[in-house]
Amino acid sequence: MSESPALPPHMRRAGFDPDPELEALRDGEGVRLVRTPPGIDAWLVTRYEDVRAVLGDAERFSSAQTITFQLPGVRSSAEEIATLRAGNLLAFDPPEHTRLRRILTPEFTLRRIRRLEPRIMCIVEDHLDAMERAGSPADLVSSFALPIPSLVICELLGVPYADRVGFQRRTARLLDVSASTEERRAAQLESRAYMAELVARAQADPGEELLGTLVREHGDLTTDELIGIGGLLLVAGHETTSNMLGLGTLALLRHPDQLELLKKEPDRVDAAVEELLRWLSVVHSSTFRTTTTKAEIAGQEIGPGEPVICALLGANRDPAFLSDPETLDIARGAPGHLAFGHGVHHCLGAPLARMEMRVAFPALLRRFPELREVEPEAHFRSFSFVYGLSSLKVAW
Repeated sequence: MSESPALPPHMRRAGFDPDPELEALRDGEGVRLVRTPPGIDAWLVTRYEDVRAVLGDAERFSSAQTITFQLPGVRSSAEEIATLRAGNLLAFDPPEHTRLRRILTPEFTLRRIRRLEPRIMCIVEDHLDAMERAGSPADLVSSFALPIPSLVICELLGVPYADRVGFQRRTARLLDVSASTEERRAAQLESRAYMAELVARAQADPGEELLGTLVREHGDLTTDELIGIGGLLLVAGHETTSNMLGLGTLALLRHPDQLELLKKEPDRVDAAVEELLRWLSVVHSSTFRTTTTKAEIAGQEIGPGEPVICALLGANRDPAFLSDPETLDIARGAPGHLAFGHGVHHCLGAPLARMEMRVAFPALLRRFPELREVEPEAHFRSFSFVYGLSSLKVAW
């Protein structure tokens, strides 16, 4: 294991809150050059309006021109990089991004996701039953927050749920900035090899799951694109929502007034989910963008060809965005938050994530109305690109 890197201000947190340096940067100059974990110096954009402007302008701030698959110390050929980025929507600009997104959008419409609600409810209740049988106390992360989104995305994609331990381990390693380059590279290649096997099976015998549907109905997608699409959806489909469920539960437990309000008025769950998304912002930042021309952000002139990243937590806690941003207030609903990004790369799976949370939080509180935190110190994942908890011991 290599020595843990120094984290940039947008990845440092004080529990739920932004690091004071990030707040000072946002409230001061607004943008600054920082050293990121991949070893790249990038302009960090922190204010709500500036973040919206960057993420909403794919022409001046390109995703395609940024090499996001080159791990530090690894020299991949142009052909290898092209293979690794194929199918990954985060690595393209329109019109190529538009082509891929148009293929996937029908699978993630609100109407399509609503059809999954009964199955999601069943998955949630099954895990609550298992928790109840096992008895108090329990680790909420391993027994509830992590397995529910994993099972949902496995069923949607057509990934064997029995493989979850392997893909969860590889994903955690890929997102861990304290891991060595060799470890992250191995996880990257293992993940791709695993998805290549699943794609090959779907091509041989396409089922009704998403991978089979893509094979059957979109013959223009290459094998590499299918692998890239499957890999991105598998990682994003379980990692972000699981951390929202774990961290969101802890946030409610530590804000008993908000917890009681949600218990008393469960119809507030949609607004509660939006406020938790804003207040927690488990994805620290956008993916890298590269300026295609000279740009000015918060008075700072940035030349063409410069890397830019956006601090989502900084933007979502910006006083210029909404009043009293540091307070968790599930009554307001936080319209316009940037937890799912903005612009052409706004999270494709947002309707699914919202559905899982709006089912899971009330069900957990109904089943265990006396739920409480057991250990005074929560185990935060400080060195991951997606913030969350490694464990959360609870009792009821």
